[in-house]
Amino acid sequence: MAEETAPGVLERRQGSLYCLFPDHHVEKYFDQVDISNGLDWSLDHKIFYYIDSLSYSVDAFDYDVQTGKISNRRSVYKLEKDEHIPDGMCIDAEGKLWVACYNGGRVIRLDPETGKRLQTVKLPVDKTTSCCFGGKDYSEMYVTCAREGIDPEGLLWQPEAGGIFKITGLGVKGIPPRPYIG
Repeated sequence: MAEETAPGVLERRQGSLYCLFPDHHVEKYFDQVDISNGLDWSLDHKIFYYIDSLSYSVDAFDYDVQTGKISNRRSVYKLEKDEHIPDGMCIDAEGKLWVACYNGGRVIRLDPETGKRLQTVKLPVDKTTSCCFGGKDYSEMYVTCAREGIDPEGLLWQPEAGGIFKITGLGVKGIPPRPYIG
């Protein structure tokens, strides 16, 4: 990932995306990455979704389940200015993506087929970092957020920064974790 050369200053495109295979060998898929973040697969495992945060894009690749190879990179959603930086991501049972927006204080639900934002859930903190579904029937969303870099004055209006939020009533569910087969 990009290295911080001074506080808040990144040396861009220093990272790479790698794949760890079941036989434990590692393969580099591509370089020129700033900050790899959200990773997930479509419900049928034929599409790999990926976020390089500083590209402000959610990308998709064709994914070969047999070989683990990716191809045909394309953007499925470009974040709008007020959404800020895409960070962690998960998929729901309807195949829609949920993306935590760092510095945006929200999680957004996207349709990767149409490229449309379907829903926005705002939180009382700025630095949302990731999201996942949980609970007995996977109807609860859990959202993490960061506290680092918020000055004491900022913490006065967002004292829950650094916490984990549980969101209910979204009307969608997540999927159980997929077992690692290797």
